[in-house]
Amino acid sequence: DQETVAQILEAQANDENCIDENGNLISKESPETAQNVQPSGETSLSSVDMSIERLRDFDYLLSNFYTVDSSTMIGPEQLNADDLLGRSMKINKKEDGPKVLIFHTHSQEEFVDSIPGDPATSIIGIGEYLTELLNKRGIKTIHDTGVYDIINGQLDRSNAYENAEASVRPILEANPTIEVAIDLHRDGVAEGTHLVTEVNGKQTAKIMYFNGLSRSRTNGDIDYLYNPYIQDNLAFSLQMQQLASERMYPGFARHIYLRAYRYNLHLLPKSLLIEAGAQTNTVEEMKNAMEVVADTLCEVILE
Repeated sequence: DQETVAQILEAQANDENCIDENGNLISKESPETAQNVQPSGETSLSSVDMSIERLRDFDYLLSNFYTVDSSTMIGPEQLNADDLLGRSMKINKKEDGPKVLIFHTHSQEEFVDSIPGDPATSIIGIGEYLTELLNKRGIKTIHDTGVYDIINGQLDRSNAYENAEASVRPILEANPTIEVAIDLHRDGVAEGTHLVTEVNGKQTAKIMYFNGLSRSRTNGDIDYLYNPYIQDNLAFSLQMQQLASERMYPGFARHIYLRAYRYNLHLLPKSLLIEAGAQTNTVEEMKNAMEVVADTLCEVILE
């Protein structure tokens, strides 16, 4: 019914949301909201056995690679290492046209040294830098800079995902060669938390892949937020995490976060929601992170 749908959409809007209605930052790493929570100083997975034999153990895979929010649940039928790591995430480079779309459901997210009113120093500017990096590598990329979380001049995220979908779908329809959609965010953490690591001698913001399961622990599958690509989404994030990030840049990626709703990951099979850094990171640390994201993305999607 309409009331239930409204409640679901409100919950989704607030669920992946760094700022509450009072403007306070919410951390997705509080014991009150998550299971298997890793502290902000997560240790590198470099000491973790990443052999396929070990990853076939559901409990081992879950505890070493994922954080499961208390609002949802997942089982071994979904986290099957052979299935997820065996799915091809390669793109078709023989067909001309754009291959990647980058957009921002939450366009107003900024960093510790962002300049107010200057989008170049906000998450939009970080998305533009990633777009430039991918285009330089020969992966034609489109950057959608639409604003979906400002209503009547005020920050309002209650319908941001619906607003974003309404604009992103026409872009995908007009560019059928696009195979990868990336919704680029930054996380919200406690002010004393600094999500940073060192890559190639540079201070680099850590990133986190975020998956929606369209499933509530309380009510089961959320039919209104149906996503036929959940397994592909899970395969994409795990390959980005395990095959690329941890092999090439140990410690760069935090645990993959699993939550109850959909977050527009149903737009394409190869859809990613990336939480890059947080409000405590600098713009430079964020740009350094995009260089690593570009490297790891190329590793996963190119032959």
